[in-house]
Amino acid sequence: MAKIITVAHQKGGVGKSTMALNLALCFQDQLKVALVDSDLQGSIYHVKDDFPGLSILSPEQISDIPYLAYDLIIVDTPPYLSNKLTDLFQFSDFVLVPTKAGFFDVMAIRSTLALIKFSQAKNTQLKAGIVLNMIKPRAAITKDITALLQSLRTPLLKTMIHDRVSITRSAMTSGILKTRDAKAKEEITSLAEEIVNLIST
Repeated sequence: MAKIITVAHQKGGVGKSTMALNLALCFQDQLKVALVDSDLQGSIYHVKDDFPGLSILSPEQISDIPYLAYDLIIVDTPPYLSNKLTDLFQFSDFVLVPTKAGFFDVMAIRSTLALIKFSQAKNTQLKAGIVLNMIKPRAAITKDITALLQSLRTPLLKTMIHDRVSITRSAMTSGILKTRDAKAKEEITSLAEEIVNLIST
């Protein structure tokens, strides 16, 4: 059975697609990985030819996810998919919720976390974590934002992903692991390792 990681946040503009793509690329050398682009606009699916070593599947294959023959499946979700998120969460092993560090971004996360809690009542194996994403270099994460995230009762991951040009452009440059940005590579691989550890415990 494949392990399934769903990247979700009902607010747009938090970097879900870029994060999902780079996480899939992190695992593809060790595992048979599929990335499911559930956005009907197919932003990731349309660049699948640029990533020949990675299986990128179309939105039409969402219902097939539990039956696909892969070791790991990462699902990228658009904001408007909220009515189907609970279905995705039902067969997911882990839900990763990226958020920026702004107050309103953190406030917007509550509805997604509520859906996760609802799904965890049925899928007791489902785990979740929040990751701070697109953090401005040298920006100090305020104690207020950290305390607010920690009060939401969903684990806040230790890894933070900073707002880097190399990450923003990674879908056009074969992924962050193919760049020379050592700090960006370290952040993405650290995130991948942290998720594996959370799923395994």
